[in-house]
Amino acid sequence: MKQRQLISFDWAMKRLLRSKANFEILEGFLSELLHDEVHILEILESESNQESPRDKHNRVDLKVKNGQGELILIEIQHEREADYLQRLLYGTAKVITEHLAEGEPYSSVVKAISVSILYFDLGVGTDYIYRGTTHFRGLHTNDELGLSAGQKALFQRDSVTALFPEYYLIKVNRFDDIARDTLDEWIYFLKHEEIRDEFTARGLGKAKEQLDILKLPKTERQSYEWYKDDLHYQASMVESTYGMGKWEGKQEGRQEGRQEGRQEGRQEGAATLLLKLLNRKFGPLAESVTAQVMSADREQIETWSENFVSAHSLDEVFAS
Repeated sequence: MKQRQLISFDWAMKRLLRSKANFEILEGFLSELLHDEVHILEILESESNQESPRDKHNRVDLKVKNGQGELILIEIQHEREADYLQRLLYGTAKVITEHLAEGEPYSSVVKAISVSILYFDLGVGTDYIYRGTTHFRGLHTNDELGLSAGQKALFQRDSVTALFPEYYLIKVNRFDDIARDTLDEWIYFLKHEEIRDEFTARGLGKAKEQLDILKLPKTERQSYEWYKDDLHYQASMVESTYGMGKWEGKQEGRQEGRQEGRQEGRQEGAATLLLKLLNRKFGPLAESVTAQVMSADREQIETWSENFVSAHSLDEVFAS
């Protein structure tokens, strides 16, 4: 029997998981990932709450405070970023400093856990889940630095590693679709937006109930479809920029020809994709609109594409 289609996890993070009534879903995912009983106290302000045009389609993030007072940063990233690891480091450093009040001792530094759900292949590696921690080892004895009894009492931690940020990288597209344990059941959902009847992972039962597309109000369902279309558009933009441009460039014999081929390929591809999205959202387009888009330069097309995400009319799309 075909499984019912569910809302993607990134959309749920934007619209549904911030509600206390749905904390159980997020708690389930984090409990399976961290191998701990995670209880969420509150959802804190995060970058994606600001709804900037670029972050609407590129990434979604959520900042959670758990029962131990730890901060968990959850980010979903669709678009490839070469410096993504450095941005993770910056993000954890920023949240740590933001939550240390002026005049407080360093012993009050909050524990930060960063969880990245990635839909691109970051770095080189064969696994689909990576965990990063901090250890200090002796250069001569290779022993690991530990905490004294007094430090353990002060920090309420058992190890030096537990004081430092932890990083979890989930490379969704590398998952082989074989659910070996309950965490894999969550990865399967992240990849396919589907929860099998036999899955028993914590939180998935609630997710299956709450994230059913058919239960969305009509306006919300339409917004979700536009959001998914925009993700496809952004992926195609990347492909046309880094794929089409390279292919066309190879067909030219001279450097000048390669440059022209890249620019024309990118611009025409972006214009065509924008027209398809406009047609789907607003219905058949007048010839004048098509001509306007096809003759526009790349910068103008990108502006219209950003406007498209939240626009409710063609006038809003083409507003300067």
